Amino acid sequence: MRAMLLFIFLWGKAATAQQMVIVFLHHKPDKPELAKEQIDKIMEGHFANIKKLANERKLLVAGPFEGGGGIFIFNSTSLDEVEGWLKDDPGVQNNRWNVELQPYRPRTGLPRLVSEPIQMTTYQFIRFSSYIAKFNVNDVPELMKKHDDYLAEIKKSGNIVAEGIFNDTDGGILIINGDLDKKVIESDPAVREGLLDFDIKKWFVAKGAFGESR
Repeated sequence: MRAMLLFIFLWGKAATAQQMVIVFLHHKPDKPELAKEQIDKIMEGHFANIKKLANERKLLVAGPFEGGGGIFIFNSTSLDEVEGWLKDDPGVQNNRWNVELQPYRPRTGLPRLVSEPIQMTTYQFIRFSSYIAKFNVNDVPELMKKHDDYLAEIKKSGNIVAEGIFNDTDGGILIINGDLDKKVIESDPAVREGLLDFDIKKWFVAKGAFGESR
């Protein structure tokens, strides 16, 4: 228990005070089969709702993954509040994705609305998921420090657009500009030791959504 509390302190300490909510729209293989006209209408409403939430300054960042799904980052600290905002999305109403909400604390690259004209760009999106069990709980603080130190070295390349964490034990994200050799992430000490697993996707988003130069 002491090791777990220390882990929460160490990893949480590096986060900024700014907390947001990130929403994953995961690809849903078993989604209902619909006619193209229905899907087009749903997606038209989906994009209209994105624009509405952005105009209300509730939604800061939105972008799709290659192959389906995507993410939202909301200007809120409440999962319940964001869940309420999502209820008006026709895509959510029609079960087009598996929806996952996580609290998000940015540590590099503060999400922000991008004004017109919007220029879309492509980034490599890495999601880290943690696996904490009896066999590794005592190693968590040391491994997470090594993980953060490793990310600090990657940041020196200047290619990191954004990085942040979810709940103190639930992983986080890393967004990179340019091509990424998978071996770079595999060499992360926390990944090598089995504490963190990762998934890499190509992500499309407005350039400047994290304060990077446009």
